[in-house]
Amino acid sequence: MNLLEQIHSPADLRKLPKEQLPALAEEIRRFVIETVAKNGGHLSSNLGVIELTLALHRAFDTPSDRIVWDVGHQAYTHKLITGRKAKFCSLRQVDGLSGFPKRDESEYDCFDVGHASTSISAALGMACARDATGGREKVVAVIGDGSLTGGLAFEGLNQAGHLKKDFILILNDNEMSISPNVGAVSSFLSRKMTSDLFIKFKKETENFLTHLPGFGRDLLSLAKRAEDSLKGFLTPGMLFEAFGFDYIGPIDGHNLEELEETLRNVKRLNGPVLVHVLTRKGKGFAAAESDPATFHGVGPYDAQTGVVHKKAGAAPSYTSIFGETLVKMAQEDKRLVAITAAMLEGTGLKAFAERFPERFFDVGIAEQHAVTFAAGLACRGMRPVVAIYSTFLQRAYDNVLHDVCLQNLPVTFAMDRGGLVGADGPTHHGVFDYSYLRHIPNLVFMVPRDEVALQRTMATALQHDGPFAYRYPRGESEGLPQPTEITPAPIGRGEKLRDGKDGVIFAIGTMVGEALKAAEALAGEGLELAVVDAVFLKPLDRDLMLEEARRTGRVITAEENVLQGGFGSAVLELFEQEQVDSVRTLCIGLPDEFVEQGTQQQLRQRHGIDAAGMAERIRKWYA
Repeated sequence: MNLLEQIHSPADLRKLPKEQLPALAEEIRRFVIETVAKNGGHLSSNLGVIELTLALHRAFDTPSDRIVWDVGHQAYTHKLITGRKAKFCSLRQVDGLSGFPKRDESEYDCFDVGHASTSISAALGMACARDATGGREKVVAVIGDGSLTGGLAFEGLNQAGHLKKDFILILNDNEMSISPNVGAVSSFLSRKMTSDLFIKFKKETENFLTHLPGFGRDLLSLAKRAEDSLKGFLTPGMLFEAFGFDYIGPIDGHNLEELEETLRNVKRLNGPVLVHVLTRKGKGFAAAESDPATFHGVGPYDAQTGVVHKKAGAAPSYTSIFGETLVKMAQEDKRLVAITAAMLEGTGLKAFAERFPERFFDVGIAEQHAVTFAAGLACRGMRPVVAIYSTFLQRAYDNVLHDVCLQNLPVTFAMDRGGLVGADGPTHHGVFDYSYLRHIPNLVFMVPRDEVALQRTMATALQHDGPFAYRYPRGESEGLPQPTEITPAPIGRGEKLRDGKDGVIFAIGTMVGEALKAAEALAGEGLELAVVDAVFLKPLDRDLMLEEARRTGRVITAEENVLQGGFGSAVLELFEQEQVDSVRTLCIGLPDEFVEQGTQQQLRQRHGIDAAGMAERIRKWYA
């Protein structure tokens, strides 16, 4: 019997006899494994949270009760049982299901999330709104996969404990190791301490002791200390109790009966409660269990063996080239330190961490801390390289400005996943960094067009005595021969790659190659365009750009960034400052909207920033 086919909503799930739940969990596990094998996606975290998701939707009355997921990449089972199974094959595909919760996709998704550590603050806001409007629904935040390492999570914890709102926090702990005996005893205590009988007994005992003449209150105080000491000794809950939460757990996150019983009991409690659930990343798929990091975010693979498919003869990724080059640089310069925020493999720093463990720091999902920590290192003569995805560095904007650039410290920001990233969609596209970094004083921003240029960029950053940023794209490099020697580039110097009399394309980063292809296509139609690689977003090569603009009279700018405040804006500002009035300008880039998911190629084509789209825009402009 295919149980999953019978589940069209959580209401159907609640009707299912509990004896059939383990079989349903295994059906879901196999379905997720097979779907992600075709599309790629976040596998390990989703396999680990299947039982917890089923228990949550059985214990709570969703969608009236609210479940906020953190991080959103653990919500595949949630999507499957909330009416989206038929579309699940479109997961992370263009115009398909998002890989994260999305409010406009389902009434069961009550908060959009792609970045970490947001659930506690968002859910607490919902709880306060509920109380202000006279609602009675339960609000549950499910935080896990390292999200509790983020400072925002602790800010939310602090206020939640202070406000004492009716609020439930599920800590999905897929890393902590607790021995079976302690876990079993603690689990037993947690279930008993949340039962109606225990709560009634506890309240009646408190009332009895309070009204005893003489030593009643002393006995009550002693009893409370004994309870707290027992819970603190057997569980890691003292931290959360200090924040004002009632701590329940740890609970076996793969024991459906235990989970559901505990959650139903917790649902009856008032005030802030934290339920500590232990899960295993990759649960039920041997390859993912043994290597959860690889299967955290993975491309297509064999659903039976777990072997990840790789293109034959594929060029190395920009990420791997960055990591290998950084190791070579660190061998020669002992000041170099690498920092990342819970993205060791994702940023290509695994080899660096193994080779130089004393000079590598993974700070957890704490981008703000990573940047200010780097500033402290730089103050004492080190040369920190902060390797963070472009989309995640957004979270540390003030730290970049105030703690690094204001002090003109030699901190390098290596932004992986610059530009469109593909299937992860709008929460992960790195298409805002030109705009949010370009205007900061003291910062140099260099954008390599290929892997050879990336290596030169890295050398330039290391020798520069001040803040330096560079971005590079996700995916394969161009497959160019690696240089035997890497020399720094002169700051603020662009490069003319193609001559032409009818106009000039100023391109930057990934758009340089597309601009060259577009220029070649248009040359066949009699339109001769020069192509200049700007190389630097800041400072611009003013002399080269002004010379080419005045020579041709027509300028096209091309960037894989939103147009507002980006590279094109920088060129227009240059023309305004230099009073270049006779030049016509066309700016090509991304629109003022959040770009959805799809492959990088699909999205570039859709928004007209690939070679063909660029050529068509230019063709119409000249017509």
